[in-house]
Amino acid sequence: MTISLGDTCPAFNLPDDRGEMVSLEGLSGKPFVLYFYPKDDTSGCTREALEFSGLAKDFEAAGVAVFGVSPDPVKKHGKFRDKHELTIRLLSDEEKSLLSAFGVWVEKSMYGRKYMGVERTTALIAADGTVARLWPKVKVPGHAEEVLQASRQLAEPA
Repeated sequence: MTISLGDTCPAFNLPDDRGEMVSLEGLSGKPFVLYFYPKDDTSGCTREALEFSGLAKDFEAAGVAVFGVSPDPVKKHGKFRDKHELTIRLLSDEEKSLLSAFGVWVEKSMYGRKYMGVERTTALIAADGTVARLWPKVKVPGHAEEVLQASRQLAEPA
């Protein structure tokens, strides 16, 4: 299944990098960003996490929470957070339930070898729980800034 614009965000209840649970229900009534990334501490994922962390106060000012989501375990997320002084919360989806629901757990290929992995994708979820914006196959440089601009537009009263 793949999520489309206007769809309701699938329900989730996942531990963050400190082991605290984050759920769709708990975020109800507030806009938020889910950015799906392949793996902690790889160059692209580190850069993406640093860019989102660098803009964390701006997202906060816009009233939008940001969550990175990968299949890495909570303990690995904690090490990644501490090593790079990340200020955004990282959600652990070891069962790949949310990754699968968004259609970002896909077959990938590198050097002719096929394997399952996360397709770098970002979703901006509106306060009513619907998908307001989607960025598939994300290229990292400047992406967090683009998501921030869309978040600000979403947060502005119509």
